[in-house]
Amino acid sequence: MSIGKIVKPASADLLHLTVLRTARLSPGWMRVTLGGGDVDRFAPMGYDQWMRLFLPIGGEAALDRVPAKANKVFGYLRFLRIPDGERPVMRNYSVRAHRAATAGAGAEIDVDFVLHGSAAEGTSGPAARWAETCSPGEHVLVIDEGLGFNPARGVQRVVLVGDETALPAIASISASLPATAVGAVIVESPSAADALDFPHPPGLEVRWIVRSDADAPGVLALSALRALELPAEPFHAWISGEQALASGARKLLVNERGVDRDRVSFAGYWRIGAASPASHAARDAAARPAA
Repeated sequence: MSIGKIVKPASADLLHLTVLRTARLSPGWMRVTLGGGDVDRFAPMGYDQWMRLFLPIGGEAALDRVPAKANKVFGYLRFLRIPDGERPVMRNYSVRAHRAATAGAGAEIDVDFVLHGSAAEGTSGPAARWAETCSPGEHVLVIDEGLGFNPARGVQRVVLVGDETALPAIASISASLPATAVGAVIVESPSAADALDFPHPPGLEVRWIVRSDADAPGVLALSALRALELPAEPFHAWISGEQALASGARKLLVNERGVDRDRVSFAGYWRIGAASPASHAARDAAARPAA
């Protein structure tokens, strides 16, 4: 991940949470709502807040073996010492929404998962399979990592660009912006059914682009950004998704369009042809059709 001027959270403790419920939002999206446990210690920051999520692919007992600083170098090396087949899968996810506790219910955190492949057919990855098959009461761990969206004070003009993996963050950023914010949003989706609507300020123009199987992820979004009439300065641009989209958009804005590099945040969430780290056992388990 490459991103500038990260805003760190006040605490990066390892928090224990519980699955409260799941919901299939569309053919390609599953929402898992977390709460209970240490949820009251999670401090919502809005915007593109993200966290390390540890999933009990090899059984919940191994969650107790995850070191407190598993997101740091030495902690991660200790994390890797957990035996293959027991070691949880660690992934980075955006906080799609946070709801504070009320008189009748505890605080809740929504995490939206892109579903590439199918758990039933054994074609999804470990995290997507878990999201499709997890049940209320299952436990996970999270470590808050803070924000990447960090515009200069007072800036209310924005350009937000991403593929489907960036949609939860884009939706959360849009919900966190003041009602007077203006600008443009470009979201590339693998299908019209997965182009999930989200609340946004009325001055924010949202453009959906549905790619075909012949289109490489991110190419259409980058092309749309190239043709976009940028807002009047000052504005802040945020681009995330496939690595070539993130880096290509930054080069386009800074080198070709003359945007100040400090006004561009970008993050490569994934890369075509590169699988996210996971144990052999977790990948084998994901390849078995779900009952």
